[in-house]
Amino acid sequence: MLTDPAKAGVPRPGVRDWIAGARPRTLPLSIVAVVLGTGVAAAGDVTGSGYFGRDHHLLIAVLCLVVALGLQIGVNFTNDYSDGVRGTDTFRVGPPRLTGAGRATPDAVLDVGLAFFAIAAVAGLVIVLITQLSWMLLVGAVTIAAAWYYTGGRRPYGYRALGEVSVFVFFGLVAVLGTQFVQTRHATLEGLVGAVSLGLFASGVLMVNNIRDIGPDQQAGKRTLAVVIGGRAARTAYAVFMLLPYLLLLVIVPEHPLVLIAAVSLVLAVPAVLAGIRARNAPGLITSLQLSSFTSLVHGIVLAVVLVVSTAR
Repeated sequence: MLTDPAKAGVPRPGVRDWIAGARPRTLPLSIVAVVLGTGVAAAGDVTGSGYFGRDHHLLIAVLCLVVALGLQIGVNFTNDYSDGVRGTDTFRVGPPRLTGAGRATPDAVLDVGLAFFAIAAVAGLVIVLITQLSWMLLVGAVTIAAAWYYTGGRRPYGYRALGEVSVFVFFGLVAVLGTQFVQTRHATLEGLVGAVSLGLFASGVLMVNNIRDIGPDQQAGKRTLAVVIGGRAARTAYAVFMLLPYLLLLVIVPEHPLVLIAAVSLVLAVPAVLAGIRARNAPGLITSLQLSSFTSLVHGIVLAVVLVVSTAR
């Protein structure tokens, strides 16, 4: 049951507060993973009908999108809750959070986060019922647990420099290859390259976000990878995360020469990296963060389209 903010002495949050709490600028990471996973599934299916037929292809893709967005929005709210009740957000320099800024009660924020986890779980269950891939239930359970323990629980791994590893695995490998597998029951080299690429972009987005928060996180005792390795090394790692996906394209160029078109996203990646390396204040790093997220979106969509076109030729 949601706690009434007014009774708790907290102003009732408005619609804009809840939308901001979902962190919409980060959601392209989930959307593009499903788009690319569906693209490589279609590219790997030369008949165009898919393992389950064309209609089921579309239904499963939509369900995958619900799962991905439900999990990401859920983790955004539960992170808001966990960081708020720990006092971590007391020191933050970025946009204020619902819990830390006192815009909503902790219970309300937690309940919203858990509700989105439930939505993702129901959509995932429907996928399992359609595909009969019962072992995917374990994948879903692990994913939800990882989302919660990122900043929740007594020993959150997000406070132990493992955030980039987590987003690489779940926003890249699990999201892209999982989307491909439930549609076709197999994974391909193209899917793996796409998954690793998006995992690297997601790591870059998190890294530049954590570079901005190095000072506040140190004060709060939150040991992100950026805190552990220091600002200079963190900026170098960020550049590697953002640029390595373009080298990975070379792995599938012999089979799909047109994938080099996906390098068009460099027009976003390069300014993002330059901003991330040069910026010395929060606004500059926020610009880098936004460009990084948009880079991932453009790269993944273009790569998906090119792979489908290349296979159809």
